[in-house]
Amino acid sequence: MDIRFSVSGIGSRCLAILVDTLIQVAVQIFILLLLILLGVTFSKISTAASDKWIIAGVVLVYFALYWGYFSLFEYFWNGQTPGKHLFKIRVVKDTGRQITFFEALARNLLRIIDSLPSFYLVGVISMMCNKQQKRLGDFVAGTIVVHERQEDQPLLGHNSRMLTAGLYQQPVSEPPLQSPAGSALIQGDAIGRLKAPDLQMIEAFTARALDLDMDVRARMADRVANQIAGKMNYPIPEGTNPERFLEAVAYAMRAQSRF
Repeated sequence: MDIRFSVSGIGSRCLAILVDTLIQVAVQIFILLLLILLGVTFSKISTAASDKWIIAGVVLVYFALYWGYFSLFEYFWNGQTPGKHLFKIRVVKDTGRQITFFEALARNLLRIIDSLPSFYLVGVISMMCNKQQKRLGDFVAGTIVVHERQEDQPLLGHNSRMLTAGLYQQPVSEPPLQSPAGSALIQGDAIGRLKAPDLQMIEAFTARALDLDMDVRARMADRVANQIAGKMNYPIPEGTNPERFLEAVAYAMRAQSRF
C-alpha cells in the first residue's frame, strides 16, 4: 500500500543545515577556547607523548561533533536535529517508520561526500536529479526528509477522555472499548506483551493516516490492528473501529514507563 509524504525541498533543508552548522560552529569555538585555556595551563608540564594524546583527542572531538551531532540527534529526536525541528522537517524511512541508529549513522557518514566540493554541491545536485529530493546519504540509508503536517492532529479529539492510571477510556462520542468480560479497559497484561517496535508501527500509521485514501486507510488500519491484537492475544471487540483500537493500545503503551 502506498503512503504519501510531503517531501522537504532544497530550501527548507538548506535553512535547517544552516542552523545546525551555526550550532556546531558555536560548540567548536567553545571547545577551542577551552583547549587554549588548558594548553596554557599545562604547557609547562607537557611532553611529546601528551601532545600526541591532546591532538588525538581534538580529532576525536571534531569527528564526534561533525558526524555524531546529526546521527545522535536524528536517532534520539525521532529524525530531527535542532535545525530540522525549527523548520518542521524530519527524516523517516521510505516506508514511513522511524529511522534506527544505524540508518541515521549511515546517512550522515555520507555527508562528507554530499558536502563536496563545498556548500553541499554534490548533495544539491543529487536532490535535483530525483523526485524524492534524496541526497547520497538518503539513498544509502533508504531514508527521506519530509515536512510535518501542521494541520495533523491526534485522532483523539479534545472531547476525548484522558488516559489515567494506565487504563484507557474511549471518546465520549463512541461506545467504550469492551473486553470479552465486559470491562471497558484494555488489560495491562495484554499491553505487556507488546514491544517498542509495535508502538512505532502504530505511530507510523497514525502519523500518515490523514494522507491515505479512505479505502487504503481502512485496509491498513484493519491489518495493523489485527497484527497488534494477535501479539496481545486480545481479540478486537466486534464493531470496534480499528483506528480507535490502535489509539487505545498506543495510549496504554505510553502510560508504561518502558515505552
